[in-house]
Amino acid sequence: MDTIIQTHQLSKRFAKQPVINQVSMTIKEGEIYGFLGPNGAGKTTIMKMLLNLMKPTSGEIKIQNQSIQATSIEYLKNIGSLIEYPIFYEELTASKNLKIHCAYMGFKDQNRIKSVLEIVGLHQVEKKKVKEFSLGMRQRLAIARAIVTKPKILILDEPINGLDPIGIKEIRELLVMLKQQYGMTILISSHIVTEIESIADTIGILHHGKLIEEIPMDSLRKKHQSTIEMVVSDAKNAKQLLVEKFNAKVQIINTTNLSIQNVQEKPSTLTKHLILNGIDVEKVEMMHQSLEEYFINRVNGGNPHA
Repeated sequence: MDTIIQTHQLSKRFAKQPVINQVSMTIKEGEIYGFLGPNGAGKTTIMKMLLNLMKPTSGEIKIQNQSIQATSIEYLKNIGSLIEYPIFYEELTASKNLKIHCAYMGFKDQNRIKSVLEIVGLHQVEKKKVKEFSLGMRQRLAIARAIVTKPKILILDEPINGLDPIGIKEIRELLVMLKQQYGMTILISSHIVTEIESIADTIGILHHGKLIEEIPMDSLRKKHQSTIEMVVSDAKNAKQLLVEKFNAKVQIINTTNLSIQNVQEKPSTLTKHLILNGIDVEKVEMMHQSLEEYFINRVNGGNPHA
């Protein structure tokens, strides 16, 4: 895939204090890039710089192979965004809010308004005033406003913040659909790690204004394969059998407990081999490191290869 957003040594200072520190990130066309970081890590600041709402102190931004300058405007036509809490005309309907936005953007396809309300699941309430909308409906309308002009890039700052589990699920499914059916590139920030894990193709972990890691989710899953925990009658002999037969990485916890990594075989295969060689197996459990655990480990200074 081609690169669609790229920053190089991007930095931002406020009163000589570094807020963003030499961030170099790469977002591929057609992917969902999950921007993870604790509150105050600098996610919103980077998004505002991508949208030219805030000027970098130093570094470079390139979007669709265009180097973004302080006066750059035209490139924004290809970007839809939701930064912080969305503001609407409360006494107007969803349709009228979108019409005003289209007029502001110089977008003249009025049929698009009806279709985009269908895309985000608001077509049945298009004539309802926004002041009567729930938080989830407001987030859907904000995304509708972001995509109504058919942008190629969608930048969303905490779009699931404050939603209930049903609302989160609906927004998650909507974003995946926008990627799969419309080929949109989506940059989404969040501190709710479990939701990013379920939709992101790539994650970037931001901490204290620094990008401490950028990694495809596929690579992360391969690097942190599931661990098999076993309770056996003789841990020492069990380890020897598993290492010799399967070249497994086995750690002895105590005389009866084992932790097994770096093995392709199913737990049932390992169990059968031990039993046939005189080792009783009392318990077998698969342990998987979640992205949340990985994220917490990284921001706390943990070794990414541990």
